[in-house]
Amino acid sequence: MKSCLIVDDSKVIRKVARHILETLEFEVEEAGDGQEALTRCEAKMPDVVLLDWNMPVMSGMEFLKLLRQRGHSDQPKVVFCTTENDMAHIRAALEAGADEYVMKPFDRETLHIKLQLVGVA
Repeated sequence: MKSCLIVDDSKVIRKVARHILETLEFEVEEAGDGQEALTRCEAKMPDVVLLDWNMPVMSGMEFLKLLRQRGHSDQPKVVFCTTENDMAHIRAALEAGADEYVMKPFDRETLHIKLQLVGVA
């Protein structure tokens, strides 16, 4: 079973994403910010991370850069899930090491397609 870490400061978004991912047969963990997400990744690296951009404590971008810098051999796929949809944000996310990008709000079909594109679904 594939594992996913949902990183979002919104409990509602985490709940919706968890429901979708569980129907796609993922084992799901949650984190409310980038710092908590890093701690979870150090404990057990997920196959994929659904990552929010704007969060307190540590943003999605800061988390992504630190995760990629650590150079783990089992790097997860990272899908940014955000309301930031201009090309500058998308380009910055991809340059920092994101694998895909999905706009909020998303549905099961959209998320499933993105997970297929990064090779985890």
